[in-house]
Amino acid sequence: MAWNAGPAPLYLGILNLTPDSFSDGGRFFSLENALAQATHLVNAGAGILDLGAESTRPGSAYVSPEEEWRRIAPVLARLRAELPGIPLSLDTRHASTARLALDHGVSILNDVAGLRDPAMLALAAEKGCDVIAMRSRMEGETFLMPPYDDPSPRTADKAIEELAQVRDRLLQAGFSRDRILLDPGFGFGTTYLEDLALWECLPTLPERLAWPAGRFCIAVSRKRFLSRMAGVPQLPPDQRDGLTDEAHRSAMAWGYRIFRTHALPSS
Repeated sequence: MAWNAGPAPLYLGILNLTPDSFSDGGRFFSLENALAQATHLVNAGAGILDLGAESTRPGSAYVSPEEEWRRIAPVLARLRAELPGIPLSLDTRHASTARLALDHGVSILNDVAGLRDPAMLALAAEKGCDVIAMRSRMEGETFLMPPYDDPSPRTADKAIEELAQVRDRLLQAGFSRDRILLDPGFGFGTTYLEDLALWECLPTLPERLAWPAGRFCIAVSRKRFLSRMAGVPQLPPDQRDGLTDEAHRSAMAWGYRIFRTHALPSS
């Protein structure tokens, strides 16, 4: 598939295959629970399932490619058998895991490292798959996570520059524009004030990046950014779905159509 979003929203339903996800605390780590959640997401209207087997929450443990694939393989096999018509995306930053997944039915790579690994970039180019490339800040294998409540004034300029670098990396590698989604990367190396500035820039972000709104992936589902923006910073992640829906509606009014989410709108 190529990313040509129409007027209706396209939802990527998040399927966390981790014991330490920030949003669900590992409720879908077992095979049967993962399959039940996948079916629930599809029945609710998810057009794509996005599988992830490494938590990227602050303080999460590194997961080796071998362990990542051990978590993914049985779920992937069952999904291909039981939900054969649903495109699958893999949330990974490991090229070896990505190659195995592409060989077993995954058609989209979702890389929170923005395909900065030359092996991942070469693999995606070789396979001709669609990609979701996120802006993030890393030091080696570690995500840089500053104190989120740092009161220092921030603008969105640095994050937008980093997102432009992700875009240019892919275009220079020969990827066609219609196979790329850019993810602004809310919460990945940013403070709350920086996330807020980035959110406030969303209406003008397509113009600033010369990139259509329909080829961004907005991934703010259940994030602490939403609860802080709403003035309820202590709201638990699994109680932020209403705030997520409101954020998606705002983004749709600005022309965005593709959303990565833990739960779909109830109506």
